[in-house]
Amino acid sequence: MQILVADDHKLVRDGLRPFLHELDPAVEVLDAATLGEALVMVDNTPGLGLVLLDLMMPGMDGLSGLQQIKTKIPNIPVVIVSGFSSRDHVVAAVQAGAAGFIPKTVSGTAMVNALRLVLSGETYLPSSTFFEDATAQMPATPTKPVGAPPPFDRLSRREGEILAQLVEGRTNKEIAIALSLQEITIKVHLRNVYRKIGAANRAQAVRIALQSGWIMPPVIN
Repeated sequence: MQILVADDHKLVRDGLRPFLHELDPAVEVLDAATLGEALVMVDNTPGLGLVLLDLMMPGMDGLSGLQQIKTKIPNIPVVIVSGFSSRDHVVAAVQAGAAGFIPKTVSGTAMVNALRLVLSGETYLPSSTFFEDATAQMPATPTKPVGAPPPFDRLSRREGEILAQLVEGRTNKEIAIALSLQEITIKVHLRNVYRKIGAANRAQAVRIALQSGWIMPPVIN
């Protein structure tokens, strides 16, 4: 089987690869970094069996990119893999033809199980999305994440925010802009993150976060 991973962040594409091989060791993983590249791949890959698609990839224009791909391959499942997993995003994507919606913060095991469900003909929806209204009411005071599993309980709130951005495939510069920090500050925080969770580099940090199922939790006073 051939699986197309369409995401503009190479770190994310590389991070997903080992989990896709758990589905089938013989699977061939194809890459695309823009919607245009993905459409070309779809047109030229007759053995395509699954597409993983990032909603924020260049050229997507919201759900328009998903609809373009589904027009070309109506009988092949397309799963959204995104850092944005609000209820509105999930429902809209499924209504537009997605066979599932997987947050980038799920564990590797959960992702493999979700993709197996999709390949069996079912639709996968993240149950956590439908409890977000409750968690949104919890007070958010930045100090340290509460309830994070080891070794993530060692991270400060800021380190957790930076790791979450890293999991979404952002570069140091993009993280710095998103958090209104200097890029050198991001590098210092990342060194601390690597040390605390036992990662040698950013790719390994993403792998550890995905495999553990870590998600940036709400904090309480």
